[in-house]
Amino acid sequence: MNKRKSLIVALLCAASSGVMAQSVEDGLKDLYYGKYLSAKQNLEKVIAAKPTEDKAYYYLGIAQLGLDDAAGAAATFQKGLQAVPTSALLQVGMGRIDLINGNAAAAKQKFEAASAATQGRDGDVARAIADASSEIKGGDRAYALTVMEKLLNNEGRKKKEQYTPIAADYIELGDAYRFLGGENGGKAITTYEKALELDANNAEAVMKQGLVNYNARLKAEAVADYTKATNMDPNYGPAYYELFNFYITPKKDQLSWDNAATYLEKYMAVADPADKTKTQYLSAYISFFKKDYDNAISKGQATLPGANEFYQNKLSLLIGDAYLQKGDSLNAQKVMDEYAAKAGESKLDSNDYKLLSTIYMRLKSSDSATQNQYSTKALAYLEKYAGSITAKDPETFIQIADQLKAAKNYTAAAEWYSKANDVSLANKEQLQAIDYFNVGINYYYGAVTVKPIDTTLLNRADSAFQKVIEVKPDLGTGYYWRGQSNFAKDQQAQAGVAKPFYDKYIEMSEGDVAKNRTTLINAYTYELLYYYFKEDKANVKVYADKLTAIDPNNISVKQITENMAARDKPAKPAAKPAQNKK
Repeated sequence: MNKRKSLIVALLCAASSGVMAQSVEDGLKDLYYGKYLSAKQNLEKVIAAKPTEDKAYYYLGIAQLGLDDAAGAAATFQKGLQAVPTSALLQVGMGRIDLINGNAAAAKQKFEAASAATQGRDGDVARAIADASSEIKGGDRAYALTVMEKLLNNEGRKKKEQYTPIAADYIELGDAYRFLGGENGGKAITTYEKALELDANNAEAVMKQGLVNYNARLKAEAVADYTKATNMDPNYGPAYYELFNFYITPKKDQLSWDNAATYLEKYMAVADPADKTKTQYLSAYISFFKKDYDNAISKGQATLPGANEFYQNKLSLLIGDAYLQKGDSLNAQKVMDEYAAKAGESKLDSNDYKLLSTIYMRLKSSDSATQNQYSTKALAYLEKYAGSITAKDPETFIQIADQLKAAKNYTAAAEWYSKANDVSLANKEQLQAIDYFNVGINYYYGAVTVKPIDTTLLNRADSAFQKVIEVKPDLGTGYYWRGQSNFAKDQQAQAGVAKPFYDKYIEMSEGDVAKNRTTLINAYTYELLYYYFKEDKANVKVYADKLTAIDPNNISVKQITENMAARDKPAKPAAKPAQNKK
């Protein structure tokens, strides 16, 4: 679950005076800075002092969700409703739990009831509805936008009925635009700017402008926004954490273990001092990023016994990955297998599947049966990883395809390369020849490594190589592989379907025979076979000479030459019948 709770800023600006309001404000301030355990402790004190403070129950539940304790949050919302049965805000809290549990219909019913009870004009309730609807899987993001627009719309209202917006309202409205995506990104940026007009030092608004830029693949701008947020408020931990997440993302223009360690240390300096387990986990993580894998393992193992289920997951991944990075695949397997068995299939997520797949791909055994078991498990976990990810990210899809290719699961690799291309095209990105080549070459090998050869896959390969030609017509590769794809369908070269592509390839490649020797042998061989079956002796000699020049012992030349000689050899005259002697 996304831990950025924009709605938690709301009462920072709106809280009234008095001891109780100040205590709630303390909890909200901790939530704003991502200090969930401290927020939980503060809000529990508020409830102990005033058991009918519904906002304390609600934000306590949000703190528990930040600590990945959904069951605890649900219990808090229920307890709050027992104390304040008419609380629309706590009704929204229960709707949030419904969404987390996958019951979108029940959630929507609770949200609409809470909105109706407050006539859509209560800022806390509106932000709570919009936040849940935007951030949680299965939420109605268009509904989130509608709720916030209704809150902020004062058209036709008397002055005393008009709603006065605060920065948190515009942040929540910006979030609604951001999660809707596409052309709404620009609207989100503008809306976050409105929040800054009301609160010039609001680091959350600036950080979220960075999220919009990152989603638009404006990575330099995103980093600049995250950095600006930390400069505006050096205690704003979530921005440091975004920078940390940016640099641990395994993409060629992002991944930097050194930068990741730097920003994780900065985050730790302002993180929640009450959350000891998190501090210990992050300390182990820093050792990992500094490639001190032994220290990461020892710190992680020391923290595991006292960790809750959430951190047991994270620590197991860290320890398993540390063993893998230091080259100890067997211990990595042991750690992750034990974790997977203990957690159970329903608790495993995409990160678990990804690491398990990588571990089993690295395992090697001299025993063929054991090696087959490793390969089978690696592919099974990879497929589960592929099925569990929700991000439409070309680079992630390419990583999956690369692993499938390495495991020689060529057809599946081709399909994931194709998915990556589809997402890039949807994002209006221009594809390169290599993008189409990756699809074609894997469909080709997927076709020719099965018996009988799969012509459907060959047709897909042929189509992909045609795209290579369209993108890069001055490159011989596309013509050659169209030739190969059609050669595989016409292995006797009698139909001539590969000939136009080989003709073009030969024309483009004979200028550097040494560089293109292997590919020219294949092209010349098809031409030789084609003219042999056409009984075109002149061209048979042309391609036989070309082949012999670069491959003196070519078996095809030898066989065809012998066959033609035998064919041309005059038949022996029939023996005269013996004459009977008289």
